[in-house]
Amino acid sequence: MKNISIDPASVKILAELQKNGRISSNELAEKIGMSASPCWRRQKELEDSGYIVRYTALVDRRKLGLAVVCLLHISLLRHAEGVVEQFEEAMRLRPEVVECYETTGSSDYMVKVIVADMDAYHDFLHNVLVKLNGVSQVNTSVALREVKYETALPL
Repeated sequence: MKNISIDPASVKILAELQKNGRISSNELAEKIGMSASPCWRRQKELEDSGYIVRYTALVDRRKLGLAVVCLLHISLLRHAEGVVEQFEEAMRLRPEVVECYETTGSSDYMVKVIVADMDAYHDFLHNVLVKLNGVSQVNTSVALREVKYETALPL
């Protein structure tokens, strides 16, 4: 995949699309001070080169009854062949896992889980996590309130 250079116009396009992915090409061109055709071509180049990965809708989790956010620090007992791959694949497949990072420090992974209530988290913990081969420790922090939640990258 060919990468294009990120000039100020491309940064403006990315910034506007992070605010509103449904903005029309004409509106986008007007906001960044470019004519519509070159703006559309630039946006297409950003998509084709992988700077824009996908377009999505942000959904209010609370309106769907997903009230509990848990941050898990997970340690694996060993990093034998297959253990890491099995753990990571299990995290990819679980819908309540919305983020998973391999980390440095006192744990191997940081996992963000969003569920309806603590019963749902209990089920996930005891029926999924502790049954995975190699999971040795899970330390959970429950978010009391959301202070900041952004999806836009700092450009």
